[in-house]
Amino acid sequence: MNNNKWLVALGLVLLLGMNNGLGSAVLAASNTSAYTVYQNDTMLKEFASKEQAVGYAKYFEYSHVERINGREWVWDNYPRYKVYQDGTSRTSWEYRTYNEALNQARTMKDVHIRDLEQPGWVYSNYMTYQLYQGDKTYEGWGFSTLEAARKEAAKWTGSHVMNKVSNSWVWDNLSTSMKNDQRKSAPVYELLVNQQPSGEVYSYLYDAIAAANRKPGSVVRNSKTGVIVHSTIAPYRVLQNGNELKTFFSLDNAVKFAQSAAFTRIVKDNKIYWTNVPYLQVKQGSQSIGYVHLKSSAIKLASGYSDSYVINTDGRKIWSSSKQLLYLGWNGSSASSTITSQVSGTQGLDFDSPTWFELASADGTLTDRSDAALALKLKQQGVKVLPLVHNQFDSALTTAFLKDAKAQERFTNALIDRLAALGVAGVNIDFELMSGKDRNAYSAFVAKLAKQAHAKNLLVTIDVPRGSLSWNHLTAYDSERLAASVDYMMIMAYDQYWSGSDSPGSVSGLKWTEEGIQEFLSYGIPRSKLMLGIPLYTREWKLDSQGGIVSSRAVPMKDIPSLISQTGASASYDSQFGQTKYTYLKNGSTYVFWSETSETVQARLKLAKNYDLAGVAIWRLGYDRPDLWPVMLQHK
Repeated sequence: MNNNKWLVALGLVLLLGMNNGLGSAVLAASNTSAYTVYQNDTMLKEFASKEQAVGYAKYFEYSHVERINGREWVWDNYPRYKVYQDGTSRTSWEYRTYNEALNQARTMKDVHIRDLEQPGWVYSNYMTYQLYQGDKTYEGWGFSTLEAARKEAAKWTGSHVMNKVSNSWVWDNLSTSMKNDQRKSAPVYELLVNQQPSGEVYSYLYDAIAAANRKPGSVVRNSKTGVIVHSTIAPYRVLQNGNELKTFFSLDNAVKFAQSAAFTRIVKDNKIYWTNVPYLQVKQGSQSIGYVHLKSSAIKLASGYSDSYVINTDGRKIWSSSKQLLYLGWNGSSASSTITSQVSGTQGLDFDSPTWFELASADGTLTDRSDAALALKLKQQGVKVLPLVHNQFDSALTTAFLKDAKAQERFTNALIDRLAALGVAGVNIDFELMSGKDRNAYSAFVAKLAKQAHAKNLLVTIDVPRGSLSWNHLTAYDSERLAASVDYMMIMAYDQYWSGSDSPGSVSGLKWTEEGIQEFLSYGIPRSKLMLGIPLYTREWKLDSQGGIVSSRAVPMKDIPSLISQTGASASYDSQFGQTKYTYLKNGSTYVFWSETSETVQARLKLAKNYDLAGVAIWRLGYDRPDLWPVMLQHK
């Protein structure tokens, strides 16, 4: 990693590029994605327009579209109405409109429709009368009226009708002789009270039911089949937060009672028939935050908590805030003691990138300063290692190397084999100060290296300058082609003003940083591949009496407070850069710098989140203050 050398040779790079016939700068048409399509909580694809996103999402059930900036929910095809039959529903009984649900429900018995955005149900049609022949009945023998039940009973000899509300025998078509014959037959129905035999047995079912109805908690069992054919135990249980409040024979009566209390459910045979508990629940980890009827309200509630999500009663997770920024830290060193010290001071670090490898010569020789023991130690600590490999920031060396296929093969083989032997997560490619004429060759080299690395399950990441749409096409960095090959692309969004600048300024103004993100997104690079480079240093400028630059130096973030204290520098907010500017006088010269603090780091983290990037990359570890990482962990 080098935070300013690539700018030193920019003029050479551009000149070589133009001499190579690359043409004038043309701003690329923006392919910036603005909307994401999700199926449940799984991201499917990103689109530049809402129309494109919705058109794609319509091909998937349980899909929705979010505006990436702010994660605004703008469209979905989630059902609003569900049809239940005997407390059970199917995905094919879910509808966007009430009329669709009603058309389905009217073809069914013992049915209700639930509006998922309000408590209870909006339609029900449960049968009051059930037809039996002996102790047998069928699904289609439920009726709303006694007249309808009797009409069907005319087809069946020896049948009777039960009123499900009163739990009583209300009609039959058995003749007196049929009843007498049944009473003379061998007893088959036994009465159980509180699950214990009562000693009472009956031949005629009506007599058994009448006896049971005089004894609470009793049931009638067919001793031959073992089937319970009648029960005086009310089947509908009204529960509140899991505690039983009361039981009913009638579902309608149970509903009337349940409506008077919050968070109630009516349950029969472990199936929910009615509830005023909202369909959506917001959770943080395994803990419940609350229940909500509306998606918009649920998402608003969940967005106020980290690692939260919205889940519906059917177990579908429809929204989550659990995505975390990835944190990568460059060490800027190969010394194991330095790396160990740097990593020990971090919190929430996902990737560490020690400077272990370099292109030693144009023939592809690899310099290896890796430490297998340290790689294992970091892995055991839960930190993934992405060793950095660089090109010595030598333009001529790199050009010669990229012209030699055998040199590239030698270099790549040695690098990949060593990475695999170390058991690290992958590699970070940091080739800088390259000639624009090597644009195609560099893209091809990265593609071959990535293919070989991926074959061994190694990640490939690459560092690229923040650049500018006006001249990026003249450099060695074809961002679109490179992004297609690698897993992550680190935008080195710093050195806006560098040691060779002709006027003083910030290392990385916030507006300049944001515009850089927008430019990379305009190439159509997936946000999930982009990581924002964050500087943990500033540049102090020494100016003459005319305001001209005399010299400059880099100052690590950790040294800025003492610099302010020792010099008595005065502070003023600079809206151009979105940072605090400090000025002080010493020995007749004016010194200025734009401070990098935990606040500016938080502002950059906010940019990464607002643009839904994969994460951030820190240049560099060792420049940080001890109080920075707790703040970063909170914003992860």
